Amino acid sequence: MEIKTRFAPSPTGYLHVGGARTALYSWLYARHNNGKFVLRIEDTDRERSTQPAIDAIIESMKWTGLNWDEGPYYQTKRFDRYNQVIDELLEKGLAYKCYCTKERMDEVREEQQRQGLKPRYDGHCRDEDPSKHSPDEPYCIRFKNPTSGKVGFEDQIRGYIEFDNAELDDLVIRRTDGTPTYNFCVVIDDWDMGITHVIRGEDHINNTPRQINIYKALGAPVPVFAHVSMILGDDGTKLSKRHGAVSVMQYRDDGYLPEALINYLVRLGWGHGNQEIFTMEEMIEYFSLEGISKSASAFNTEKLLWVNSQYMKTLPPERVAEELQWHMDNQKIDVSNGPALTDLVIAQRERCKTLKEMAEVSRYFYEEYSEYEPKAAKKWFKANSAEALERSLANLKNVTDWNDIESLETAFKSVAEDMQVGLGKVGMPLRLAVTGCGVSPEMGITMKLVGRERSIARIEKTIAYLKANASAEPTA
Repeated sequence: MEIKTRFAPSPTGYLHVGGARTALYSWLYARHNNGKFVLRIEDTDRERSTQPAIDAIIESMKWTGLNWDEGPYYQTKRFDRYNQVIDELLEKGLAYKCYCTKERMDEVREEQQRQGLKPRYDGHCRDEDPSKHSPDEPYCIRFKNPTSGKVGFEDQIRGYIEFDNAELDDLVIRRTDGTPTYNFCVVIDDWDMGITHVIRGEDHINNTPRQINIYKALGAPVPVFAHVSMILGDDGTKLSKRHGAVSVMQYRDDGYLPEALINYLVRLGWGHGNQEIFTMEEMIEYFSLEGISKSASAFNTEKLLWVNSQYMKTLPPERVAEELQWHMDNQKIDVSNGPALTDLVIAQRERCKTLKEMAEVSRYFYEEYSEYEPKAAKKWFKANSAEALERSLANLKNVTDWNDIESLETAFKSVAEDMQVGLGKVGMPLRLAVTGCGVSPEMGITMKLVGRERSIARIEKTIAYLKANASAEPTA
């Protein structure tokens, strides 16, 4: 049997981390078993489903690398199929027309609540003769759920789960406006698409017995179910925006690598020994439903930041540069006027935790700065700074190979020895002169990437600035 899983989001909002983790687990299970992964858009809620949400879901799936083998399928394009099956159920007496008005249903629920009963449909029209009603009288279609016995399933994460059929009322499968309902469409889709394993959030557990009864009524194979626990905030409460429950694409905007987000999400409820960092190949090799925890997981932004920093250091710089390009464009930094992004990644990745940060602190490699960083200038521009820069400049002009980092380093380090001052009193004014900032990679690397002409021009400009402001306290 070929394993086939699916991810079936409702496009009523963006794809959040909980949905992305569900998609990831479904994707990994299919890949681990050399099966297929299906993307299905469950857009039967026409009022709340939007095209921007659909676009965001597909963009998120592509960005995270969760490629699908089939789809995306859309439920709204399959209404003819759903209605065909509903008509067959009516003919077989497995479904019926319900003429109950909203007013009657409200009265029934109020009475049930007064009696302390669970609100549910009372089966009023279940055995009624439809010919009593006029052809133009509005009605919905309900599925005839078994009234006795039990329905159970072996959840691959939680073990055996069982429900009394008497607790389940007759589900509406087609509304009065003619549109089929979610719980019915899901069954037909999974049947038609040959889905063997349904991996989804624990909020769907109560839908499962209803869906199983529909599968059985249709004579369709019942898939294997696995319900994943929810993700909580690090304070134990429901995940919200203040914890990081934002759109998956917001993580791209905030400077995370997709590989890092995927690695972080897979560990939110699944593990393989004590290993923290996994390649995609390792995730596929090791993944199993048995490895998923029953317990809720806590989202921790600091941990995600750590994972991201690990990936920035260890992924091939060419791969990091691919993602960095988006941030440079987003911050309107023209990378054609400076070092190659792969070289920039190598220089900056040890000190940056996100790509957004890397772009922000690397602007001086590509364009002129307009001021010196105030705190650093106040601390490091002193009376002898102009002399230190002049001596450093003279030595730097004698460096014949600007790509020779050791020669660039020696050029200014020897000045500190000659002037008999600490290296910081020479190196820091030089850093401010070349970058405008108090922090940068090692100066040899920085000057190499900034380039000879640009470095020399900036040092000369800073010497002039220091001399012009020699009598006053230097400011930015």
